[in-house]
Amino acid sequence: MNVLSVLSRRTLLSAALGAALLASASVQAQAPIVIKFSHVVAPDTPKGKGAQRFKELVEQRSAGRLKVEVYPNSQLYKDKEELEALQLGSVQMLAPSLAKFGPLGVKEFEVFDLPFLFKDDASFRNTTATLGLELFKKLESKDIKGLAYWDNGFHVMSANKPLHTVADFKGLKMRIQSSKVLDAQMRALGAIPQVMAFSELYQALQSGVVDGTEGVPSNFYTQKVFEVQKHLTLSNHGHLAYAVIINKKFYDGLPVDLRTVVDGAIKDATTYANAIASTENAIGLDKIKASGKTTVYTPTAAEITEWKKALMPVHKEMEGRVGKATIEAAYKSAGFVAPK
Repeated sequence: MNVLSVLSRRTLLSAALGAALLASASVQAQAPIVIKFSHVVAPDTPKGKGAQRFKELVEQRSAGRLKVEVYPNSQLYKDKEELEALQLGSVQMLAPSLAKFGPLGVKEFEVFDLPFLFKDDASFRNTTATLGLELFKKLESKDIKGLAYWDNGFHVMSANKPLHTVADFKGLKMRIQSSKVLDAQMRALGAIPQVMAFSELYQALQSGVVDGTEGVPSNFYTQKVFEVQKHLTLSNHGHLAYAVIINKKFYDGLPVDLRTVVDGAIKDATTYANAIASTENAIGLDKIKASGKTTVYTPTAAEITEWKKALMPVHKEMEGRVGKATIEAAYKSAGFVAPK
């Protein structure tokens, strides 16, 4: 083989290798950036539908440069695990309820758990739009960026016995989220609070590990809680909401135009999720009633007054945990007036 032939073959091999490398680089350049969005509820809840809407908007507006993988129903992580997973970068986005930030050392979020703080959805949303934005700043030192608040309406109470008066709670083991405010709330009613992951609730109720719980009708229906609870009281004593959060390093590392896509998509998904929350809860409640498995009770004004009287001391008790200034700011934003 002559020298020219050898050089020719080397040239061809070099060209082929170069082309392969270019092709590989092109594929890598086109590979989408993946956002894993984990949550603990069903896909057909306001949170689940909000996450799906965010996915659709992001993928459409980024022209495929971003891909959102949604993992509902604690498929990846349970309540206690998900925040650590976010900080480690194992997932990029979560939408935990506001009760879950205490273990991170950001106890001020538990102000949203104060019983009977909000008189309606508007008072709640005004509080997230003011105090809520200030609290998001406290997450940044934990490598977490707050994106939005998703509203899911008012809490109700359930058990296998009627819950009409405060005395009805005495000795009941009630499942709560990890919040000292919720712990104090149940104790003030005479119940025994039990912190438990949402994914474990149905089985715990079915087996009698806990006697009852609090939550919203859409979650009671989609998680089939109503099948293992004979009584549900429309107490509207608390408000369920989620903080949509993202790993800060991941967010800051996105190209500027893709951060703009994420911000716009979360804004529109928030409008959508908040708009459907009341409807989804009304539908869930209607289906629970139609099932015939759970008796739904609306407390009288006198009964609610008794509940409030029992629970108002929790507000004062929690000043040492969430801060008096934080509680006062919540009162101002919510238009709260203490019952006489």
